[in-house]
Amino acid sequence: MASSTPGRDQRRCGSRVVQGSDLAEALNCAAREARRGLNAVSAAVYLLDEDQGALRLALAGGSAPSFFTFPGRMALDMPSATARAWATGRAAVLVDPDPAGPDQDHVLPYPYVALSAPVASGDRRFGALTVLRVETAGVFGHADTLFLEDVGRQLAAVLAHLVDDGVGVAAGPTPMLVPAEQGVDTSVCTPGWGVRDVPGSSGTSMMFPLRRLAELLNRATTMDDVVSAAQYCVMSSLRADALVLLSAREGRLWVLGHSGDSTELARRLHGAGVDDQTPAAAAFRGRPLYLTGERTSLLDATSAGEPRTEAYLPLRGDGQFVDLPFAVRSPVVAVCCLAFSGPRRFPSEERVLLGMMAGLLGAAVERVELIAEQHEAAQLLQRFLLPAQLPDLPRLVTTARYRPADVTSKVGGDWFDVFRIADDRAVLVIGDVEGHAVESAAVMGQVRTAMASYATEGHRPAAMIDRTGRVLAELGTALTVTCCVVALDTLGGTAEVALAGHPAPLVRHRDGTIEALDAPANVPLGVPMIQPYEAREYTIESGSILMLYTNGLVSSRSESPETCARDLLGATDAVRMPHLEDLAERIVSEVVTPQQRRDDAALLLARYEGAGRQEEPRAAGMHIQRRDLRGVGTARAFVHEQLGSWGLEDMADVVELAASEIVTNALIHAGSDVDLRLRIFEDHLRLEVRDSDTNPPIPSALSLTEEEAPEAEHGRGMLIVESLADEWTSYPNGQGKTVALKLVIPQL
Repeated sequence: MASSTPGRDQRRCGSRVVQGSDLAEALNCAAREARRGLNAVSAAVYLLDEDQGALRLALAGGSAPSFFTFPGRMALDMPSATARAWATGRAAVLVDPDPAGPDQDHVLPYPYVALSAPVASGDRRFGALTVLRVETAGVFGHADTLFLEDVGRQLAAVLAHLVDDGVGVAAGPTPMLVPAEQGVDTSVCTPGWGVRDVPGSSGTSMMFPLRRLAELLNRATTMDDVVSAAQYCVMSSLRADALVLLSAREGRLWVLGHSGDSTELARRLHGAGVDDQTPAAAAFRGRPLYLTGERTSLLDATSAGEPRTEAYLPLRGDGQFVDLPFAVRSPVVAVCCLAFSGPRRFPSEERVLLGMMAGLLGAAVERVELIAEQHEAAQLLQRFLLPAQLPDLPRLVTTARYRPADVTSKVGGDWFDVFRIADDRAVLVIGDVEGHAVESAAVMGQVRTAMASYATEGHRPAAMIDRTGRVLAELGTALTVTCCVVALDTLGGTAEVALAGHPAPLVRHRDGTIEALDAPANVPLGVPMIQPYEAREYTIESGSILMLYTNGLVSSRSESPETCARDLLGATDAVRMPHLEDLAERIVSEVVTPQQRRDDAALLLARYEGAGRQEEPRAAGMHIQRRDLRGVGTARAFVHEQLGSWGLEDMADVVELAASEIVTNALIHAGSDVDLRLRIFEDHLRLEVRDSDTNPPIPSALSLTEEEAPEAEHGRGMLIVESLADEWTSYPNGQGKTVALKLVIPQL
């Protein structure tokens, strides 16, 4: 049955209501009369485009946000009311493009009922006239259909006259938008938005957070940026208490980010099955769901039947909501979950706003995830091009750090290497390939391979650089490469230094003084060299620390690179020589924040222990395949056996527990291969666990309360590690990150 419509007695079918001396006036007149006569919130006129392959929006009139939901373009075969009216020449109605099934009280109907009539006169078909009415105003009846068809015919007659007079009848590049005029407002007043009883105030007020959301998401480059924008513009605007963004991978739901009082909601959703009977899983099948807190349903089973007020919005990568509700849509890339403290309704216009916001969020999530995938691919390439770990050397202790550039998702060209040539000789190399691109990484890999070959053959540093430069010339690349090579005789303490346009290495002596090991600067590899490369020799005293670095470590500072490097190396007590790992951590911690780091950076430190130390360092390691949870037991057995062979049985229980917790954390959260390494120093044992995930272990808000999360690392397992270790840290390395523990060896 048709609903009663205010103003119906005043409308006149067959009477002349559409007039206009130009195209804009005629279209506006028709849309206004249709909206007035049918109590519609908005009306739109679509005209056939010049290619006659689609309908384009020419004019929309009414109130926000409804008239922003009209598609800008419709294919002629789209199963929408507008396209059907044009194709059949008869009025068409679309009540709900995807009606809910029985017992689905949580599924609210599509916000609008659409009625469309052809704009045709005789054999001339210009387009279609469409009106939208909120579902609470009732469906369109037969009289409504006759009225709209009459308005469409009148508009067609006016357009035919314009064509005969030589006026072009076509939609412009941008639709004409006409707000509802004062005194004849048919907009919906939505509680909580705008000024009550002021026509159009609520709809216009809804546009502010939508516009602000678009602005913030346009600048978003990380998922944290997306969550922050959603918290400010969606959660706060709707007065929600919690927000959670979900993705679906490998049959399960995973939390991308959350905000507000969201710990419980995130815990409930994280890891749930995609096929479970839950609102979140159902939303991934493409339909927004609303739990109004007034009744329970089968989808509320996880909450023990307690009513909840929550909204679940599917986010699609096409960035559209009402534009294409009837057509084949792009896949759902994520779901936005909102939770409220008490029962609430979701009025029609508010659901439209949420749909528009969902469209913006979907496009942003897809773009940010693409950026993350590109960044991950670049880091993966970078990890395979850098050494997984440095060799253990007698009389020489080494460590390295690598920091990728954080303002680009492209791969960098910095690298480092340590080669053990013989029992008494080691070669240290660090370098920087120009640019941040795949070509830079490829050149870096080839240069690194060449350096390794020439070092293994026994060539001296200057010859290594010279021969590598020839290899680079044969590659035909326009990229240049700077590098520093130090060959160290660990018996005599002689260091031979050769440079190719690279900063000179620094040495910190036992008394804390710092000296630059200057050598002829030469020219970078890739630049034609007239004179042969030259090197310079130095004698290094026992206990000295060598520092090789790339420009990315110091390029963000205002001082000269060498001055900055000296400050970094001298940052500790000049009398008490620091442990090498501690010094490396201190140096990289002084580097600017990731948001300002525009270049990748590499650091290589080496402590020369002197000829008096002849024994091999006590070190051992093992490898665990990704997802091999049995490897945790293997790691415990390895630690137990190794410590027993070193006479450290008393430390076995503590080290086994720490190793098992870190290895478990790496296997589960990093999802990669894991390397475990034990090293003994004079007064302490060092346990290192490497994986290929560059993200450091961070507080897990899914396992802790909001207050506990900032105080612990990755849940209970890392809390145990924190309590066992005398010191522990996490830092990126060439192939991901390393979690390292220092445990003091008990003195008898």
